[in-house]
Amino acid sequence: MRGDGVLETEDTVQAAAVSVRGEGLRVTYRKRTVLDVPAIEIPAGMTYAVVGASGAGKSTLLRVLGLLESPTEGRVFIAGNEASGRSLALRRTIAAVFQKPYLLRGTVAANVAYGLRLRGIGRREREERAAEALAGVGLAGWEGRSALTLSGGEAQRVALARALVLRPSLLLLDEPLSYLDPLLKRELTAEFARILASERVTALYVTHDQDEASVVADRMAVMRDGTIVSEGTSDEVLGLPTDEWVASFVGMQPPLRGTVEACADGLSTIDVGGTRVSVARPLDVGSHVVAAVRPEDVTLYEAGAELPVGSARNHLSAEVTDMRPQGGTIFLVLRAGGATFAATVSRASAEELALAVGLPVTAVFKATAVRARQAD
Repeated sequence: MRGDGVLETEDTVQAAAVSVRGEGLRVTYRKRTVLDVPAIEIPAGMTYAVVGASGAGKSTLLRVLGLLESPTEGRVFIAGNEASGRSLALRRTIAAVFQKPYLLRGTVAANVAYGLRLRGIGRREREERAAEALAGVGLAGWEGRSALTLSGGEAQRVALARALVLRPSLLLLDEPLSYLDPLLKRELTAEFARILASERVTALYVTHDQDEASVVADRMAVMRDGTIVSEGTSDEVLGLPTDEWVASFVGMQPPLRGTVEACADGLSTIDVGGTRVSVARPLDVGSHVVAAVRPEDVTLYEAGAELPVGSARNHLSAEVTDMRPQGGTIFLVLRAGGATFAATVSRASAEELALAVGLPVTAVFKATAVRARQAD
C-alpha cells in the first residue's frame, strides 16, 4: 500500500481481503434522501448481506461502498484509508456480479478472461487463471463452450468466475440470484456460500431474500427507507427482531417482553404476562428482556395430548388466533396467556390437527430455540 492510502496490487498476485467502512453516508436525489447510514463496517474476508424490500436503499449502499457512486455526504474507508472512485488503481481491486450476467458472444473462457485481457495480462496466464476460476465455481472443462448457450444458473456461475478471476479485494454482488427459479436458486445459494467462504474475499451481498442472505452471510443488515434498522449475525437478526416492522419482515410476531424471574445452571425463566418461557442462557433476575422464537422451531400438538419424551422445556397451552397460507406451509399466530408468537406447520399437519382459529393447542419448543436480550 502506498503512503497516500491507495492500494497497489499486481494482477498476478492475489489481492488481500480488506475491511470496508462507511461513515455518515447520505445520498439525496432531488431533495429526497434515499440513503442515510451513520455507520457500517464490513470486516476483512467476511460476507456481509444487506436485505430489504425494493426501494429500501440496498443497491445505493452497495454502489456507494463499492465506489460506483459518490455519496452526497459521508466518507468510505477501504483498508482503513479514505477511498475515492476517482482512483483507478483502487477501483481495479473491486469486482462485481449483478442481477443479469450480460455475457459476451464467444466462449466461456473468453468471457471469464475478459477483464484480464483489458488489463494486459498475457494469453497463457489468462487461460490458466480462467480455467482455475471456472473450476472454483464448478465449471471445470467448460472453457470452450459458447457463452450464449448457457442456462441462467450456468451463466451466473460464469459471471462469478469472471469477477473472481480478477482476484478482487472487495466483491460486490447485487441480487445475483433474483432471476433464477426457486429450485436452482436454492442450489446456487449454497454454492455461492461455499465459494465465498473458500475465497475469503470481502463481499457485500445485496438481496431481498432473507433465506438467501442467511445462507451466504457472516453478518447481515436489514434496510428500510434508506436506513439500517437491524444488524448482526443472521441468527441475531432473524432470531430476535428489533421491532415490530423487522419482525413482520422476517416472518415473525413482535418480540415478547417480560421479566426474568429465575436463573440457575445457565437456564433462565422469563415471565411474559403470566406465561413462563425458558431460555438457555443466563439472564439477570429481575431484569426486563425481549425474547423470540422462530416459527419453524415451534411444534404443535392437540391440546391435552400426551407429549413424546424429549428435551424441549417449553410446553405452552395456546390458542390459534390467526392462520395464513404461506407457500407449502401454514403460518399461525398463537396466544398463550400474555405471550403471542408464531408457528409454521405443513399443510398436511394442519389438516391432521384440524387447525382453525380459536382451536386450543399445545406449543412445544426448546429453550435453546429462544433468543433473548436485555430490553432497551
